[in-house]
Amino acid sequence: MPKPPRRWQTFALLIIFVSYVAATVWSWTFIDMTLTTLFGGFSDLWNLITYMLPPNFDNLPTVIEATIETVWMALIGTFVSVLLSVPLAFLAARNTTPNSVVFAIGRAIITLARAIPTLVLAAVFTLALGIGPLAGILALALHSIGMIGKLFTEAVENSEEYSREAVLSTGGGKWKTVVATIVPQVTPAFIGTALYRLDINLRESAVLGFVGAGGVGFVIQTELRGLDYQRAISAVSVIFVVITIIEIVSTRLRASIIGDSLAKPGRVTERSKKREAKDQRMIIDAVTTRQLTPPMTYERKLRAMMGITFLVLLVTAIITIEMPVISSFGLLDDVWRSILRLFPPDFETAGADLWRGIAETLAIGFIATTLGLLISLPLGILSARNIMAKKFVYSTTRLFMLGLRGLPELVVAVLFVSAMGLGPVPGTLALTVGTATFMAKLIGDALEEVSSAPREAVFATGASGIQEFFSAVLPQALPNLVSQTLYMLDVNLRSSTVLGIIGGGGIGFLLLSALRVLEEQTVGAIIIVIFVIVYAIELLGSFVRWIVE
Repeated sequence: MPKPPRRWQTFALLIIFVSYVAATVWSWTFIDMTLTTLFGGFSDLWNLITYMLPPNFDNLPTVIEATIETVWMALIGTFVSVLLSVPLAFLAARNTTPNSVVFAIGRAIITLARAIPTLVLAAVFTLALGIGPLAGILALALHSIGMIGKLFTEAVENSEEYSREAVLSTGGGKWKTVVATIVPQVTPAFIGTALYRLDINLRESAVLGFVGAGGVGFVIQTELRGLDYQRAISAVSVIFVVITIIEIVSTRLRASIIGDSLAKPGRVTERSKKREAKDQRMIIDAVTTRQLTPPMTYERKLRAMMGITFLVLLVTAIITIEMPVISSFGLLDDVWRSILRLFPPDFETAGADLWRGIAETLAIGFIATTLGLLISLPLGILSARNIMAKKFVYSTTRLFMLGLRGLPELVVAVLFVSAMGLGPVPGTLALTVGTATFMAKLIGDALEEVSSAPREAVFATGASGIQEFFSAVLPQALPNLVSQTLYMLDVNLRSSTVLGIIGGGGIGFLLLSALRVLEEQTVGAIIIVIFVIVYAIELLGSFVRWIVE
């Protein structure tokens, strides 16, 4: 796609920036946010946390059992979504799709799955299947198709064509050629994406219990409703530890598989170099001796070990969670009937409350994104290894951000609601915390990826560190910063649509109320509105990224 003229590009960005600022100012006044409520909210949360301490682990067996169920739900949900996304990706990729109709259908399925939040799907499936982990697993699986399918499709489209053309020239069929040439290229990216989504699904499965879809969220909600805060914080601390450990492990595995080396100068780098040299010798020996099977390099061993471990865990999950695999297919009819009962959508019953809920949802998303950006900028700078010379500073900052990311956003929202009461302000502050830690990581990574040549040139002129940052570092990172801000706005608008389910304001409260009184057509109307909001923001984000890049 050709780039637009420079003047038009600048003017469009200016209009979008002014509109964003205006929307943020309107949002601030609409939900009655003030500096007093902003700082007072964090003060109230701190008071609640100190009141919760020390944690009471009397219910530890129940918490551990629910946490294990949460992990199994995430594992099964991720597996099902990967299973569905692999063929969908090849059907939706431009270089492998059979025809334009299949291409359009595949893209539509991926977009639709991505636009409906997991908690909304879980609420609908709970309505159809009843309380239990099966509803949560289905919700995780279907929503994950949106992200996994999109990234899988991009990996297929970005694969090299020369090997495929070579095999086609020998008379190989289309799909045999795909299996022989494209699949080996995209396998590392597929595995890395699956691990990343498993990390996300674990966080999401931790809160599905709020709508009765299984997991540790049900335990947290029960304890908070009973005002047993010490037991609630014990459940939160357990899931925090589990999420943090799994994030660290999955990050290391992704780095080993897809080549995003996390190694820094020192022992780890030397080990990686030796391992790579050993693998190269094995490959050369295999080619020289004309072996019929590829050598067992480190990467192949790691994949095999991961595959075996994953299969063992998957079987254990299915057995432990007592999921009726065969009979589950018979329940699809119940799910389909429940979906049909959502239509035709009823926009009249909710009336003005529906539009106020939409406005609150938008306001929460804009304010949380803006506040999160303001907080994340200094954190991102402090966490960048090439900006901060002192290891203690960037290591401490990254450890702090990792700790905060260990808490799912909706769990943080529940704590804010418990501390401040119902309304959009506690939901906004909870999203702000999640946005700040996640964006800080993205900003830190973007700053570390900038080219060193402009920095060295500016530094050679005698510029100070601050001058060097603003003239040589920030301009390089700015396109990524704009894209990440729009991405977080997209994510926050998705999240803000479900905050009302736990009392954090927005359209989610109407959704929960309609589900409780079985106003299914009103639920259908709300889901359509949520889809339109999220899809519109996604289109806007794609447009702005096209202009910037």
